Amino acid sequence: MEWLNNELYMKLGLAALLGFVIGLEREIRRKPLGLKTSSVIAIISCLLTIVSMETAYHAGKSTHGIVIQMDPLRLAAQIVSGIGFLGAGVILRRGNDHISGLTTAAMIWGAAGIGIAVGAGFYKEAIAVVGLLIVSVELIPFLLGRPMKHLGSEHLILITIDNPDGLKQIIDNIKDNKIRILHSRIKDIKKDAVHLLELRTKVSSSQSITDLYHRISDMDGVVSIEISN
Repeated sequence: MEWLNNELYMKLGLAALLGFVIGLEREIRRKPLGLKTSSVIAIISCLLTIVSMETAYHAGKSTHGIVIQMDPLRLAAQIVSGIGFLGAGVILRRGNDHISGLTTAAMIWGAAGIGIAVGAGFYKEAIAVVGLLIVSVELIPFLLGRPMKHLGSEHLILITIDNPDGLKQIIDNIKDNKIRILHSRIKDIKKDAVHLLELRTKVSSSQSITDLYHRISDMDGVVSIEISN
């Protein structure tokens, strides 16, 4: 029994450590998932897995002549579906076609998976997966980022204009400035008698966001402009 308790504490400690590593990566990136949240997810997932397994084993040793059969990982299986509520909370939709937070949501799911793996006794596998996660979200994007820089970066541009007849001219001018338009939307703001032009664009990395701002704001008919990544 003492050995069981020692192993239990070791599992919880390892789950806390691996959850800390995942949370640290998100904390450095200034994402919603931090050290505390990630550690709590991993620890509780580990604990529920241990409870699920131990309860199933003890239930099969009934002294009343009744044999109770339970799935050792039935409780742990609910973690996978339950953790989706936390993941959904960090996914944000910006504009019509831009979604952020998917990686953080996946890392929340991963932290729960790490806790389950540790609780089930797969220590080496859990450590290896944490290493692969860090490599996947940090090292590989860094290595791919350099050769893909020439492909440019995406920007959401909101342009307010006071003359609808100048829409085509503004769009043509934007294209002439080597700005690729991926998606466009036009909205009337009748209250202010202006029109909102929303553009999802791809711009060369050599062109700074300030240069982009000045080029568009100087165009005829542009009342205001807002640019975001």
